[in-house]
Amino acid sequence: MAEGRMADSGRPGPPERLSITSTVKDGIRVLTLAGEIDFHTGVRLQEALAASGPKPPRTVVDLDRVTFMDSSGINVFIAAHHSLSSGGGWLRLAAPAEHVLRTLQLVGLDTVIDCRPTLGQALAA
Repeated sequence: MAEGRMADSGRPGPPERLSITSTVKDGIRVLTLAGEIDFHTGVRLQEALAASGPKPPRTVVDLDRVTFMDSSGINVFIAAHHSLSSGGGWLRLAAPAEHVLRTLQLVGLDTVIDCRPTLGQALAA
């Protein structure tokens, strides 16, 4: 029996379901997300949150363009919160759409991690 190989169909793979852009504003790392946070994209988000940044690590995650989030996102944010806090920094979530905010509220994450209605408010001291 011949060893099977997957042929390249010439078609592009599935589109990225989560885009992550990292910038720094006034010494605060800002991750701007667009798309879905789920089992398939959670690892990318976890890696982005773990990337080295300013010390102490202060990070704002802009959720304005997140269209879906499941428990994978909750778990990633809890781990990042603990990691950043233990390093003397903090994590803030900014501008979650109503459906994402509802998910955060259902599990009580908005009482553990500072969640602000706008990016500007999250960046304010």
